[in-house]
This record gives sequence, structure tokens and C-alpha cells, in this order.
Amino acid sequence: VHLLESGGGLVQAEDSLRLSCVASGETVMNMGWFRQAPGKEREFVAAITWSGTGTYYADSVKGRFTISRSIGATTMYLQMDRLEPEDTATYYCAGDPVEGPLSHWPSEYSAWGQGTQVTVSS
Repeated sequence: VHLLESGGGLVQAEDSLRLSCVASGETVMNMGWFRQAPGKEREFVAAITWSGTGTYYADSVKGRFTISRSIGATTMYLQMDRLEPEDTATYYCAGDPVEGPLSHWPSEYSAWGQGTQVTVSS
């Protein structure tokens, strides 16, 4: 499985960004977004099932971020609204080719993208 993220950038607080992740190779079932700020551990942001009908969010982004998948499930999106400086991090796309419950643990995902930087200024 190969995952490629795009869409990061530098924005101001309260702005919006949409991240994309394109999956190629083996079919990816559950997919998720994680982020990592300098000096901090990688943290869960959101996850979505293959069908797109199941979603799971971290409390810190609930109500501001929306995860979705394209028809055919090869592309995943993260719509980020009302961004805050605390959202500044490198955002990683993750995928699991094995079907199962959505998880917030990085160890449950076997495929990872290279990351895309999101910087939110105050």
C-alpha cells in the first residue's frame, strides 16, 4: 500500500484547509489521520471505514474537522475548519488493509504516508 498526502500549508487561525490522501496498491479498509507536533508524540485525529459510513474523531477536533472518503474509497479527505494554532503539526495518513473496528492506536495501521505540514498562525 502506498499513501500520499497533500493539501497542507500555512494559514491563519479560524481559516480552513482540506487534506487529501490517495491510496494505491492493495485495497485499504480503515484509514485515518494522525498528527505530530515537534517534541510531542503522534496523536490520533480521525478515522473512517472503507464504506465511509463509520467515523471516529479525537475530542480535540470533533465539530471542527470532517473526515470522508471518495467513491471507490481510494482517496480520503480531512476538512479542517476553524483551525487553531494548537492544530499546527505534521499530518499523516494511515491505512489498514485488514478490516476491523476503527482505532486510535497508531500500531493498528500498517501503512503510512510521508506527512504534510499544517501551520496555523495566531
